[in-house]
Amino acid sequence: MIRQYLHDGWQLTATTNEVPDNVRGRTVPATVPGSTHLDLLASGLITDPFLDRAEEELAWTHRADWRYSTRFLAAAVPSGQAELVFDGLDTIAAVELNGHLLGHTANMHRGHRFDVRPFLVDGANDLTVSFSSALTHAEKVEAALGRREHVNAHPFNMIRKMACSFGWDWGPDLQTAGIWRPVRLERWHTARLARVRPIVTVAPNGTGQVELHVDVEWAPDAAETLTLLITVGAHKRTVVVPAGQTTVVARVDVPGAELWWPTGYGDQPLYNLDVVLRGSEQLDSTAKRIGFRTITVDTTPDEHGTPFTIAVNDKPVFVKGANWIPDDHFLTRITRDRLARRVDQAVTAHVNLLRVWGGGIYESDDFYDVCDERGVLVWQDFPLACAAYPEEEPVRGELEAEARENVVRLMSHASLALWNGGNENLWGFADWGWPEQLDGRTWGLGYYDDLLPGIVAELDPTRFYCPSSPYSPVDGVHPNDENHGTRHDWQVWNQVGYQRYRDHVPRFCSEFGFQGPPAWSTLTRWIHDEPLTPDSPSFLAHQKADDGNGKLARGLAPHLPVPSAFEDWHWATQLNQARAVTFGIEHFRSWWPRTAGAIVWQLNDCWPVTSWAAIDSEERVKPLWYGLRHACAPRLLTFQPRGDRLVLIAVNDHDEPWDAHLTLERQTFRGVTLHLTRLRRTVAPRSVLALDLDEALLRPANDDAEVMVATTAEARAILPFREDVELAYDPRPLSAQAHAVPGGYEVEVRAGSFAQDVAILADRVAPDAVADDSLVPMLAGEVRVFHIRTDAFVDPAAFTDPLVLRCANDLCVVPDAR
Repeated sequence: MIRQYLHDGWQLTATTNEVPDNVRGRTVPATVPGSTHLDLLASGLITDPFLDRAEEELAWTHRADWRYSTRFLAAAVPSGQAELVFDGLDTIAAVELNGHLLGHTANMHRGHRFDVRPFLVDGANDLTVSFSSALTHAEKVEAALGRREHVNAHPFNMIRKMACSFGWDWGPDLQTAGIWRPVRLERWHTARLARVRPIVTVAPNGTGQVELHVDVEWAPDAAETLTLLITVGAHKRTVVVPAGQTTVVARVDVPGAELWWPTGYGDQPLYNLDVVLRGSEQLDSTAKRIGFRTITVDTTPDEHGTPFTIAVNDKPVFVKGANWIPDDHFLTRITRDRLARRVDQAVTAHVNLLRVWGGGIYESDDFYDVCDERGVLVWQDFPLACAAYPEEEPVRGELEAEARENVVRLMSHASLALWNGGNENLWGFADWGWPEQLDGRTWGLGYYDDLLPGIVAELDPTRFYCPSSPYSPVDGVHPNDENHGTRHDWQVWNQVGYQRYRDHVPRFCSEFGFQGPPAWSTLTRWIHDEPLTPDSPSFLAHQKADDGNGKLARGLAPHLPVPSAFEDWHWATQLNQARAVTFGIEHFRSWWPRTAGAIVWQLNDCWPVTSWAAIDSEERVKPLWYGLRHACAPRLLTFQPRGDRLVLIAVNDHDEPWDAHLTLERQTFRGVTLHLTRLRRTVAPRSVLALDLDEALLRPANDDAEVMVATTAEARAILPFREDVELAYDPRPLSAQAHAVPGGYEVEVRAGSFAQDVAILADRVAPDAVADDSLVPMLAGEVRVFHIRTDAFVDPAAFTDPLVLRCANDLCVVPDAR
């Protein structure tokens, strides 16, 4: 096999007249893999699409057609095979070589292979890929098949393209086009490896087993007996492949295989899997990495309903998860290093699962490699989200082809935990008025109940499949029932306050979340309104949620004042986002094992936007990220209601018992201890313990100026008796001094009175500055040293500025007192 990558010399030209004057008739250099927006940006023909209101100015691209062209050198093919392989074309494309039409494509989620032997010439070869408007194509399919409901301005459900390319309630409507994954010329003779499927299991005696299914494609005139050399770590197997045999199944045993574990449960040993096809010479090869583990999902009915409990190597896991969207709207800018940084941020926040959401893509191999290495489980949606999908052609055939290709591509990854049929589509049919609107038309049920589970059972039989999220395994039960399967909680955020998370004890919450703006330096890099306010034009262009600012205000008001100054509003809404999500996580964790997981919406952003993300598009962590790290810590103390009483819940997500020496006290904001109890309790491994509290602890003398405190060497919980808007805070409880240290700065903060959620918004001082901790409650008299990592040289006192060193107390200052 000879592979020649064709990534050089590409040019881009608009082929429709309905484009701006500066674009019409221009041919510009093109990057492959890449996209039209990025090529136009690199040539200075458009404003950066993320800047201010540039997205609106680029709406003309929705209807534009484009031509990519290049010339490459090659030799004609007197014998053997020659194929042009595209790993990804976005989306509606016609491919030509030397003036010969090779074929059309209509699916960005799959690859395409074209026989070019008849058309390849000695010397220069002209390759052209012409893209037509994805939106126009989708509208034509909709006209032919009949409208189906969806949650967008555009019929994204009529085309196999990343749904959020057409915009979402956190993403821009920048409909991409281009050669978005590698393209190459492959020459081969005799035979090639068409498909390699490793089914990896662990026998009861601890032996790792790899059952390898190999599909061999033969050249028409091949008559040679071949051999397949299989290596798993230090274990080898050779299999004879008679001429013309197209399938091979071989097993390799690895006695005493080291088990792969999710982060927080053990190590992540990976084994190299190499497959070589040989005749008189090496013909083809492939290399993968695998991990030995078992992953199951328990849905056995119990006294509460139907659980949804993921177990790895027979050990139940409480999922501390986050939903994942594409990390940049322009997918080709996402590098392996960027993915590694993002997953590392997730692991640092104690996240052990990422759900690849169904409105995005099947991620790159790099993403799953990084998750394999870090021990982050992956819940993989098929890309079907928030819509009714036609089950007729051309949609069905494309969906089946992409599903088969990607199941095989991803199944070797140890991190891949389960396949999910799609996002909120069963729920949509149940609650969003679809049956009346569909009037008997298909809507996707055949995909979720037949096509997709059939493909998984055929190709990746060891993995769990669920039809949708949310999903109830019991026939006749509502798909979002809290007692059965998975649940999405969007009443909080959309309709009610975050304290209402406690109204439900779901078996598994696979979506919940709350909005907040991006980091200050991200916001001000991309939005330049004067004055900058929550309602200024460019800011609103980067707030995509329906009534987003209204929901932010209504969600804030019961807890914190709604500030008038934008800097205060920014801090208050970021803080409230963090509080809302951590409130939910602590509630869900307190109900383990009845509740077996919580997947927050969402980990990351694809552009600068007010959203549900914990990490913004510039890779900066928001206060929510620190809240995740606190709420997902292996050992957690949290005050929770049980019946008509408040109790202390101790959560131990360790394999070792927690010998907890507890101090329980009630003290004033000024630090006077009014009640104190010490006790010792042992919390069993991977378990939760509820502790009753003394009446003297629960009954304050002044409920607007006292807190309850529970402390161990590893965890602490602090609970005021009222909401912030009702508390008699000292509005300026902090004093601080800062100085430079190697690698950044140290800020020593002292609390003269109780200070809630102390934070240093370090990126306001230097864009690269990051604090080691945030949202830290400080009791009166406590001193905390914060470490700031930055390469910038600044006045250390800048980190003690009132707009940088923040706490909840300072939001209660009347504006003219600042």
